[in-house]
Amino acid sequence: MNNSMINSSVSMHALQQKLDMVANNMANSNTVGYKRKDASFQDVLTSLKQQPAGFQKEGRLSPLGYSQGWGAKLVQAQLDLAQGTLKASESPLDLAIEGNGLFEVNSVTRDGNNNPTTLTEYTRNGSFQLSPSTDPADPDWFLTAKDGRYVMGTDDLPVRVPANHHVKIEADGTVWATDDGVKGAIPEQIGQIKVLRVLRPQLLQQVGDNLYALAAGTNNPQDILQNITAPEAATNNMTDPISVRQGFLEQSNVTLADEMTELLQIQKAFQLNSRAVSSSDTMMGMANSLRS
Repeated sequence: MNNSMINSSVSMHALQQKLDMVANNMANSNTVGYKRKDASFQDVLTSLKQQPAGFQKEGRLSPLGYSQGWGAKLVQAQLDLAQGTLKASESPLDLAIEGNGLFEVNSVTRDGNNNPTTLTEYTRNGSFQLSPSTDPADPDWFLTAKDGRYVMGTDDLPVRVPANHHVKIEADGTVWATDDGVKGAIPEQIGQIKVLRVLRPQLLQQVGDNLYALAAGTNNPQDILQNITAPEAATNNMTDPISVRQGFLEQSNVTLADEMTELLQIQKAFQLNSRAVSSSDTMMGMANSLRS
């Protein structure tokens, strides 16, 4: 009876984590560039119980002994990078990624000693805008996310856009700027947006606000994220193409029908385990009430 109660209570804890994950997916079904998470489980412990020799009867084919489990645990929240639907927008600064890639965005924060430090994060949300420089003497504008994070270029510097220019962005992220004040002005290349191919999505950490980051102390970040313009990325361009679409936003890859189905399955599994706990408790109460 104790085994049944322990098994069920451990599994209920894992199911609660799974339920929270599904609820988060459903809550972000309308979030631009959101990628759903899926859970994977494994047994906490499986032990082999040996049966007495008397169980070996004539005609029995299976060996003596049986496996006893102790519940399941959540081992990984797998990031699903499946492509979301692209929706046309009216802004030329809205960008969407087709393929298994991420934009790199940076922000400047303060450490414990009040010294400025750069925080590097990644996102699929391409809802960008132009923001003025914090230096009054700098006339250029910067391509930023809605929260002010700088969109990085392949030169590892924020993408700059001259004042009074409109931009055109090609599929490889190359940015061309045209002077609005000069009739017939020739477009000028001002940079290239940095796009990173995700090689190991399970090693990315979600840090909130639809952002991802590498774990502190990551030794080989190039094994997790690969710059698509790097020479070593050329061999993957044909098998895993990545392109940037200007004037589009990628919608969430969450399918509400699938999430609702999974939600019902989790609720039924949780209900089954809760009844097992209740049954074990009832049986223990009956055993305690027996009189010799």
